[in-house]
Amino acid sequence: MISKLTKSSVKASIADALEECRHQTLTIFAGMDAATFCNQPHPDFSPVGWHLGHIAYIESLWVLEHIAGLPCLFPQYHKLYAADGLPKSQRVYLPQLEETLDYLEKIRNQVWQFLADADIEPQQRLWRFLIQHESQHCEIIRMVLQLGKIQQSQLFNQQFTVSSQQLGVTEMIEIAAGEFELGSNSIDALDNERPAHQVYLDTYWIDRYPVTCGQYRLFIEAGGYENPQWWSVAGWQWLQNEQGKQPLYWQTAASLDHHPVYGVSWYEAEAYSRFVGKRLPTEAEWEKAASWDAQANCRRTYPWGEEMPSSKYCNCDGLGGDRLYSDNIAQTTPVNAYPMGQSAYGLYDTLGNVWEWTGSWFAGYAGFESFPYTGYSQTYFDNQHRVLKGGSWASRPWVLRASFRNWYHPGVRQIFAGFRCAANAE
Repeated sequence: MISKLTKSSVKASIADALEECRHQTLTIFAGMDAATFCNQPHPDFSPVGWHLGHIAYIESLWVLEHIAGLPCLFPQYHKLYAADGLPKSQRVYLPQLEETLDYLEKIRNQVWQFLADADIEPQQRLWRFLIQHESQHCEIIRMVLQLGKIQQSQLFNQQFTVSSQQLGVTEMIEIAAGEFELGSNSIDALDNERPAHQVYLDTYWIDRYPVTCGQYRLFIEAGGYENPQWWSVAGWQWLQNEQGKQPLYWQTAASLDHHPVYGVSWYEAEAYSRFVGKRLPTEAEWEKAASWDAQANCRRTYPWGEEMPSSKYCNCDGLGGDRLYSDNIAQTTPVNAYPMGQSAYGLYDTLGNVWEWTGSWFAGYAGFESFPYTGYSQTYFDNQHRVLKGGSWASRPWVLRASFRNWYHPGVRQIFAGFRCAANAE
């Protein structure tokens, strides 16, 4: 169908992205059994089958109904797949995988027919939002599959048996005081990234690399999870409720010592930072260090420049759907594995591998305007969600950029999140 499309550069790029993104989505579900498709391993996250149906529902809602003005092809799915339709506990009663795939295919065929003759340049911001929406849900799908592995085998809950190894002092980089551009006005930028604006920051220091498993092991072995000295009041209360002794996705192999720690809540990241005499970077500090080119006095879309993310620069886009069903769960790479992905300041691993918690609350920038609907971002400007930056190994290129903002409650540890530390100039 794509070969029949009018090949304007904008339309072609959107069509190619739609096709590639969907191919990757379907790869995840190839050969999946019914139990996995409907399984809900954690009450806060819907089954993977719901996310797959929701992708089709949103594409139908915004392209076929809102833009094309067509009637809803599958009105019977509205309550099931709308984000506010059913509580998560009731989303386990799903159509079979084959029926859901048929739903996706029928919606997509209609989309291709509309796209062939549509003047999409005025609408391209919405089309790019939809590509990113599917990408974001597929990362959640990978996360839910990972949680299902924990549910089945408790693989990550075994106690560590490898003796610790002193990895040396973490290298930090000084970021000189000055203004930089925070956010983005690009056509890909989501509403919470806009508008781009100038921000002044005093001099600060930030870790060149994310905190590694080897470094975090020192915190565990020093009794970090038993000592309230390192925890905030809210963090210590969270820990007592959670009864955690190590990160959720903790693995024991010494070969992973130089991989980033992940599966940590914001509270765990904060406690470790205090343990080493540092703090979490603010969102602005993280973004300046990752995107600003002080010599050229300009912002880079990606830490390395303007070329889209790929395996040349970072660990992203997953390692193939079949890897999710093997015993080799770990999808991270060593924090120094991508020297070509460094930022202008010399930071490694700022995009891909693991999300990074920041010390900032999620809020709109001055001049914020919601798009395409109020509930996408604005609902979460509630001083209850912390900003994460950078993406993970499961993030697709369309959502990987220095300005992209993720957000979660500080007690959530199921996401593929780690962190790096910062410190004041003194």
